[in-house]
Amino acid sequence: MSQEKVDKYKEQKANRKEMMKKEKRMRAIRGAVAGVIVVALLGWIGYSAIGKYQDSRPRQVADVDYSAFMEYAQSLSVSETTE
Repeated sequence: MSQEKVDKYKEQKANRKEMMKKEKRMRAIRGAVAGVIVVALLGWIGYSAIGKYQDSRPRQVADVDYSAFMEYAQSLSVSETTE
């Protein structure tokens, strides 16, 4: 039993540098993924907040006067019937 523990310890010690590099790499990847998720979440929240703010603002209403167009259309229909 003791020899197994010694062999296991020696194996872990031999691979320690590689294991540490792998752990650092995985930690960096997790941090990057978490950062991307946080940025995406904040962007989504900001976009939603701006949308709600824009929806709550009063809309500008434009009145269109079609009287000139209607007069022109009537003048065309009158000129067609007189010809």
